[in-house]
Amino acid sequence: MRDAQLLADKFEEDRTHLRAVAYRMLGSTTDAEDAVQEAWLRLARTDTAAIDNLGGWLTTVVGRVCLDMLRSRKTRNEEPLDTDRLPDPVITSDTTPDPEHEALLADSVGTALLVVLESLSPAERLAFVLHDMFALPYEQIAPIVDRTPQTAKKLASQARRRVQGATPGPGADLPRGRRVVDAFLTAARGGDFDELLRLLDPDVVLRADAGEAMRVIRGVAAVGAQAETFQRMATLCMVHPVLVNGHAGLVNTLNGNLFSIIGFTITDDRIIGIDILSDRERLSTMDLSVILR
Repeated sequence: MRDAQLLADKFEEDRTHLRAVAYRMLGSTTDAEDAVQEAWLRLARTDTAAIDNLGGWLTTVVGRVCLDMLRSRKTRNEEPLDTDRLPDPVITSDTTPDPEHEALLADSVGTALLVVLESLSPAERLAFVLHDMFALPYEQIAPIVDRTPQTAKKLASQARRRVQGATPGPGADLPRGRRVVDAFLTAARGGDFDELLRLLDPDVVLRADAGEAMRVIRGVAAVGAQAETFQRMATLCMVHPVLVNGHAGLVNTLNGNLFSIIGFTITDDRIIGIDILSDRERLSTMDLSVILR
């Protein structure tokens, strides 16, 4: 481990895993990259001779970095994070596999789950992500949050209850999900209000992030009332089928520029969540040319 090249090679082997940890912790691909880079800088300043398990050490360091970043988003520690923005979506082709992105979303972290994670306190989020998603024992989590293993377990349990109570169960498989999204698009284009309502779950939630305060619209009547907006989007934009966080979704372009990204959460062939990102500043940082060509 004293050899610099060996160390760099080992770090590269763990990079995808570390990005996956950081993305679930932060809900931002840019912040996740920053957290992983900070872990590398800390590794470079550390005497690695005393590190028995480099992968575990790096995961712990990334967890600490992410915890600090989460806490810096709030004026006071342990308050739930503001859910005033959608998490960064991970966009992939639904026809051409992308091994790196598939690894990033190995446990199908949909937007709905990421939104709930945003509502947890930093310590709850870390305990849940590291234990429930990456099987890190509470004994290793406890020092990161400056708690006992028993308290770390309690934090994860609290988070688990909130996650289970606010996220849907297993969704439709991809082909079924794509059929529902295609039907939604057809209904929107044709102004078929009745079909649109049929596709929406009674408790559907629409989240729209245009760069200011995120709009949240709940219930089939209120979401259905956005039919004219859906129709404009479907007729004015060029619509591209993609995967948004591993689920059937849409990317819309206008005059060759990204206009919006829409993610869907689908259960029992009904749409229970629609997440629309149309923040021009955030969209301008995304290069989807390979996916949309």
